Amino acid sequence: MHFKHPEILYFLFALIVPILVHLFQLRRFKKEYFTNVRFLKALSIQTRKSSKIKKWLLLACRLLVLTFVIIAFAQPFYESKDSKNANNELYIILDNSFSMQAKGKKGELLKRAVQELLEETPENVNFSLLTASENFWNTDIKSIRNSLQNLKYSATPFELDNIMAKLKAHKSAFKKDIVIITDSIGIDKKNLKNIDLDNNIHFIIPKAVLKNNIAIDSVYIHKTVDQFYEIGVQLSTYGDKFDPTPISLYNNKTLIAKTTVTLDSPKKTINFTIPKQAFHGYVSISDKGLSYDNVLYFSISKAKKTNVISIGEAVKNNFLSRIYTAEEFNFISTTLSALDYNKLEEQDAIVLNELDEIPQALITTLKSFVEKGGNLIVIPSASCSISNLNLLATNFGNLKFNTLENTEKQITKINFNHPIYNSVFEKKVANFQYPKTKKTFTLSSSYPSALSYEDQSIFLTSTNNPIGKVAVFAAPISIENSNFQQSPLIVPTFYKMAMYNHNNGITALTIGNNNPHITETILNKDAILNVKGVEEQFIPTQQILNNKVKMSFGDYPEQAGNFAVFNKKEWVENISFNYGRTESDLTPATENILSEYKNFESIKSLFNTLQTDRTDNQIWKWFVIFALLFLFTEMAIIRFVK
Repeated sequence: MHFKHPEILYFLFALIVPILVHLFQLRRFKKEYFTNVRFLKALSIQTRKSSKIKKWLLLACRLLVLTFVIIAFAQPFYESKDSKNANNELYIILDNSFSMQAKGKKGELLKRAVQELLEETPENVNFSLLTASENFWNTDIKSIRNSLQNLKYSATPFELDNIMAKLKAHKSAFKKDIVIITDSIGIDKKNLKNIDLDNNIHFIIPKAVLKNNIAIDSVYIHKTVDQFYEIGVQLSTYGDKFDPTPISLYNNKTLIAKTTVTLDSPKKTINFTIPKQAFHGYVSISDKGLSYDNVLYFSISKAKKTNVISIGEAVKNNFLSRIYTAEEFNFISTTLSALDYNKLEEQDAIVLNELDEIPQALITTLKSFVEKGGNLIVIPSASCSISNLNLLATNFGNLKFNTLENTEKQITKINFNHPIYNSVFEKKVANFQYPKTKKTFTLSSSYPSALSYEDQSIFLTSTNNPIGKVAVFAAPISIENSNFQQSPLIVPTFYKMAMYNHNNGITALTIGNNNPHITETILNKDAILNVKGVEEQFIPTQQILNNKVKMSFGDYPEQAGNFAVFNKKEWVENISFNYGRTESDLTPATENILSEYKNFESIKSLFNTLQTDRTDNQIWKWFVIFALLFLFTEMAIIRFVK
């Protein structure tokens, strides 16, 4: 037992006062003799005995009353079980990612968590609250009531390690109580490595009742037929036993197609046919799971011809003229000696077709061309020196030509996940007519290969730069060295390589993805592009690249939707933004990884536990009660005991 004011205990010496008074009352009586009456003598002896007992009882009561009063003023208490953490600072991390849209027993998980915070957080408690999108430092529940009630879901996924890094950077002389309110979606051991175990970590994990969910993953142009696009919509399902789901396609706000899809597999693709013209709308579904991934916005620009130039001998350029037809391309074939360098900046793609020597001036121009968003396709010549090829290749990342091998090789492997072949094939081809080469360079690259030889060496690879792409073959593909031109792969390969970043495809950007977007427009030096939507507009980071503008959006916009790019009041192009689909799977992390931390069922139980464990047990009230009890006992003795 401890005392808040132990110096008051010195007043216990005052207990000697009632003892002295009592002793004076027990002094010997003087004997007086009178008539010898035996009865009166016996009565006197009995009265003296009862009086002596009464006085001892009164003395005990008075001593106890004084003792309890003095101890009560000294304020005794028992120290709390967790007293060392009584002065900890409180930090609350609230997951407001889209997975918290899931329905719990009492509604949406995030809304219920906010309501509990508002109802159960003591008004006199100071804390800091952090979410994926907002931070409230050193505040109280009254100050942020309105902000919490209006808290929106964040397009940024819940990344616990990033938020913990913010807390660690927030220096404090005190230890921290960190309360993490999350459904644990996306939390793994990697996220927990950065947690400082010197602090007290408390998890509150609200659980979803319904974990089935359907998400629209992507929209792409499956094929182009005459005057129509056939677009594919890919759905993903998480869970089991789904009812037939309606899916609708809108251009602006006009419904142009609707169907019902039976979801009998984890991945499902639905095709729609639309006119080959500009499109600015969305596709939507209706399900009982999360709502944020039920809509995917996308735009298709009005078809523009792609500018392609091939630098090489006219005979070797003939096969490209059959791929880059006049309907979709402005194709130019030129020799190196007749090349007009001024025309290179106007191109969308440049093909270096088996040049025996690549001049330094051309290398410098091509480097600038790629940096400004152009696509470069390199087909090496067996007569070109390795050093000359590497002088070009080293400008575009980890690419290197090694020795020239005079060995016939077959091209046997297609990387169907590579951007060149993504969405080209309806199904993976296991057996096809293998093209071959007679001579090939050994090519080393840190980038994945699109096509590989039978010995797993690279035949075709490309850089993964977010702006301009560089595709590199390991061997010449002229008919003297290879039959690749007769392969069915030739058309989709060169078509996709030329169309990288070209706006004839679907534009469906992801919020928070920092990949830049190239807009084909000419700006003055002082002009800027701005992006406007129905409820939101912003100015992106931008860089002028000749007749193009590179835009980066960061974490903007805040809400998904269809937007338009403007140069002042002049419309430039349509563009669409969507939320990332990382929160669609409602299967939580394994609970075992959180077992070493304290888990609570609700915010109320957390605060009750902290209050109980960290509050001293004040017992001075009991001493006041005992003092009053013995005071009443003393009064009763005086009144009723003779």
